[in-house]
Amino acid sequence: MKIFPAIDIKDKKCVRLIKGDFDNKTEYETSPINQACKFNDHGFKNLHIVDLDGALTGKTVNLNIIKEIVSKHDLKIEIGGGIRTTDSIKQYIDVGVEKVILGSGAIKNKEFLKDACDKFKNKIALGLDAKDGNLYVSGWKENLDIKTVDFLKEVNSFGVSRIIYTDINRDGMKTGPNFKETIKIAELSNCPVVISGGVSSMKDIKKAKDLNNKKIEGIVVGKAIYDGDIKLDDLAKEIDA
Repeated sequence: MKIFPAIDIKDKKCVRLIKGDFDNKTEYETSPINQACKFNDHGFKNLHIVDLDGALTGKTVNLNIIKEIVSKHDLKIEIGGGIRTTDSIKQYIDVGVEKVILGSGAIKNKEFLKDACDKFKNKIALGLDAKDGNLYVSGWKENLDIKTVDFLKEVNSFGVSRIIYTDINRDGMKTGPNFKETIKIAELSNCPVVISGGVSSMKDIKKAKDLNNKKIEGIVVGKAIYDGDIKLDDLAKEIDA
């Protein structure tokens, strides 16, 4: 199972939000570039990055930071946050990211998602963010009143290469991931699924690995690292050889 340490970028700083709320954020002293260096030095191979400035503006605000991280380290990066155009996708792919995560823009416009999957084979990941089974978009403020599983059925044949499934109620709360719903999504999905939201301790990492579900590709770990609940030395021991 792949471990995806997370970096959320806002105003060129590493931050973590509680349930996606920009008014409820914690800023950390380390810069995104230094944090990526730390993850690289511990032997992590994958990195989950969200450009929160991009999510607010719909532009690739922190492209230069992403470019520097890619150029300095041999990390497989998935990047999301306000990516709403083909040009934005191309900009990220051109600097060397492994996957571009599409969210609200692709969910509200399925043709955009399909077109992106056709143009950028094996490069498009889909972020599915759910609360009580319903799909939310626009910074988790808008409930589409669509069941996540129903939406996935509609786009399952498009050629998405990875799904990042986040339980909004658990994101930033360190209450443990929603394994039950993630498994449901994984069993339905035509592509691998990454667990996101709520990781609180090494027990959650071990539980994810013990699922031994071949359709669950990895797990995103964010706030628990920054708050010191999970030590990087311990987490690094779980990196797949």
